[in-house]
Amino acid sequence: MVIPIGDEPSGLRTPPYVVYGLIAINVLVWLLQLQIGESFTNGWSTVPYEITHGQDLIGTRTVVAGGEAFPVRLYPGPTPIYLTLLSAMFMHGSWLHILGNMLYLWIFGDQIEHLLGRGRFIVFYLLCGLAASLAQVLYSPDGVVPSLGASGAIAGVLGAYMVKFPRNRVRVLMGRGLTTMPALLVLGLWIVLQFFAQVGTPASEATGVAYMAHIGGFVAGIVLVLVMAAGRRLSTVRVSS
Repeated sequence: MVIPIGDEPSGLRTPPYVVYGLIAINVLVWLLQLQIGESFTNGWSTVPYEITHGQDLIGTRTVVAGGEAFPVRLYPGPTPIYLTLLSAMFMHGSWLHILGNMLYLWIFGDQIEHLLGRGRFIVFYLLCGLAASLAQVLYSPDGVVPSLGASGAIAGVLGAYMVKFPRNRVRVLMGRGLTTMPALLVLGLWIVLQFFAQVGTPASEATGVAYMAHIGGFVAGIVLVLVMAAGRRLSTVRVSS
């Protein structure tokens, strides 16, 4: 397994304040989830059936995972229910989930923020998150499993980073060792694994990972950065070695 832990120094002029803000919002929402519990988490997550039918589901539904049936408890969400497409991208399912997502945003988000500018980066991030959620909804339009997490939006950041900074060196943990690899290889391998995982997951079966959301966000990130960053370059200062 290849786990990114950092990229090469960028020499950027200003701190990535939007990245810092996004991390702070995600952490605050996660703490709110821990305080309120399942009613908030499941009520404000994206449920595909709710989006495709415009109906806020309440009560217990049964889903199949790994050949076994499991109950899913659904709670009242926002009005209109389509707001969950936005709220879900700031929610997480576990400490490991949020820590992993924030690590990826911390590593790869600063370059894209500086490339696009703060305002454009906010729009970029939200559009990638929405595209990711819609990809999952379209793949499983009658699904009742709540979908949540910043993974889709961050996948957009990864896609943008891969096409704009393919030669940047990324520090990764591989096995028990630490090495560096070009971003093109690290992020290319990541999206290939998402495709293989999605192909091996039947649409009718629930899993703990929304692979289609990752794919949708990644593709959206590539398309959006090519449009939004046209003619833009990073503003940097020289750093000493």
